[in-house]
Amino acid sequence: MSFWEMGGYAAYVWPSFGATAVIMIALLVLSARSLRARERTLRALEAARAEQPDDSPTSSSKGAS
Repeated sequence: MSFWEMGGYAAYVWPSFGATAVIMIALLVLSARSLRARERTLRALEAARAEQPDDSPTSSSKGAS
């Protein structure tokens, strides 16, 4: 009996391995795409925040009586 025959269960084992590999690769690709999109959004938000004037009171002017 060969290793590749998996004791007669090769028809179940190898497709399961294949499906698992496809799903894991898809998750990797989707996670990488999502990360890049979120990083782009973060950079855009940080750039927009840097362009806005700071209207908040400074901590040194609070309670300076």
